[in-house]
Amino acid sequence: MQTKFGFTKMNVQEFDTWLKSVKVARTVVKIQEHHTYIPNYSNFTGSNHFELQKGMQNTHKYSNGWMDIGQHFSIFPDGSILTGRSLEYSPACIYNNNANSVCIENVGNFDSGGDSMTTAQRDAIIEVTALLCIKFNLLVDVNFIIYHHWFRLNDGFRNNGAGGNKSCPGTNFFGGNKVNHCQDNFLPLVTAKLQNIIQKQDDASILKYASVTATSLNVRVSHSANSEKADRDPVQYGAVLRVYEIKDDWYKISNSADHWVSSKFTRDVTRHFVKATTLNVRSGPGSSYPKVGQIYEGDQVFVEEVSNKWARITATNNWVSQNFLTDF
Repeated sequence: MQTKFGFTKMNVQEFDTWLKSVKVARTVVKIQEHHTYIPNYSNFTGSNHFELQKGMQNTHKYSNGWMDIGQHFSIFPDGSILTGRSLEYSPACIYNNNANSVCIENVGNFDSGGDSMTTAQRDAIIEVTALLCIKFNLLVDVNFIIYHHWFRLNDGFRNNGAGGNKSCPGTNFFGGNKVNHCQDNFLPLVTAKLQNIIQKQDDASILKYASVTATSLNVRVSHSANSEKADRDPVQYGAVLRVYEIKDDWYKISNSADHWVSSKFTRDVTRHFVKATTLNVRSGPGSSYPKVGQIYEGDQVFVEEVSNKWARITATNNWVSQNFLTDF
């Protein structure tokens, strides 16, 4: 592994080891697939990974006004993976659809007539996606692995590419950027890579879920404000935490380490599946409020408030009908 400009470059085997060791407090329920478009293969020399990643970070920070590079990982034509944004922050990659997600930017232009994806990059994209599914216990499904193209550009409304969408991750990304292309061409490769090793976790060990209300919340090695900070990034506003133990107004947020946060800076939330084929997301608690988006059967939402059978999605002002939600 190499580190430069705050980024770490790894091959797939190193990424596997690194991912198993990293602690992530926030609950992740989606993996986003993108292509960079620019930079593309013509910009890659085989040795300028860090320079291209730094250039993307500069663009995202100083041109777009974001707090950091938008993506968590970039996968390069030679199969190398570079870290980006901290996994404790939501990405800045799909407007209105970044919460509880991890973002992969695949370096290249994968529109038809653009770059021809290398075997090394193809294999790395498949394996990194599979490893993230294992890490975050995600099903290989179009509700959990999503393409940017499926979300309308101006408002983030999921219309599966019906109009007003970017082509990202490319019209020739594993044979196309539509939902059926993902189902037919990409997801079977991810499933094959998993080789039946992914298993559903025992959710009985999770007492409840809580959303962070502080701007940034330190994680400590014991249930006391006087204890040392854990060797991990603080968790951020809106992050949904899994709670495994409660002591003295402190929540234990890891099932494998003594890592705690003060419950005073959290709000309890509940986790649900969408049971409607499509479910409108509205700007207020009622059908008279404007539609601001749409979610699909099998999607997951975290709810922090209910009013007259309408449920507000965590850390937003977006509401859905409680009648079309089922317990996790």
